Amino acid sequence: MTYVMFLFLIGLVMGLVAVASNPSPYFAALGLVVVAGMGCGVLVGHGGPFLSLVLFLIYLGGMLVVFAYSAALAAEPCPESWGSRPVVMYMALYMLGVGVMSGFYWGGWYEASWMTAEELGEFLVHRGDVGGVALMYSLGGGMLIISAWVLLLTLLVVLELTRGLSRGALRAV
Repeated sequence: MTYVMFLFLIGLVMGLVAVASNPSPYFAALGLVVVAGMGCGVLVGHGGPFLSLVLFLIYLGGMLVVFAYSAALAAEPCPESWGSRPVVMYMALYMLGVGVMSGFYWGGWYEASWMTAEELGEFLVHRGDVGGVALMYSLGGGMLIISAWVLLLTLLVVLELTRGLSRGALRAV
C-alpha cells in the first residue's frame, strides 16, 4: 500500500506542476482532473472514502464545468502545449524547486504518515470517516451553506472576468 500511496503522491505533484506551468486553459484542465483524481486517491488511502467521493463528484461535476465554460469564452487560436519551449522550461523550474524542497526536508519522518487507516483495522471500532460524516451533517451545516455561497461567488467572478468587451455569457454565440 505504501507504493500505491507513493504513486498517488507523485501523480499529485506532477499534476500540480502541469497546472502551474501551462498558460493554456485547455491543458490546465487536464492537469486539474489529474490532481483531483490523485488527491482523492490519497484521501482514500488515509481512510476517507466518503470525503474523497464527495470531493471528486463536486469538483468534477461543478467547478470543472464552470472552468470549461470560461475556457470556451476565452478561446485561443494557438494554445501553448506541454511540448512548447516556455512550458517545458517552467516545468523544469518547478520540478527543480520540488526537488530542492524535498531534499531540504528529506529524512525518516515521512514514512510513518504513509500508513493507511485500514492497515490497523483490527484495533479500530469504526472506519476513519464515519465520525467526519456525522459532524459534517450535524455541526457542519453552516459551513456547507457558506461553501455553497463561496462557490456561487466564484462562478460570478469567473464569468465577470472572462466577459471581455462584449456582454460576456449573455452574448449570442
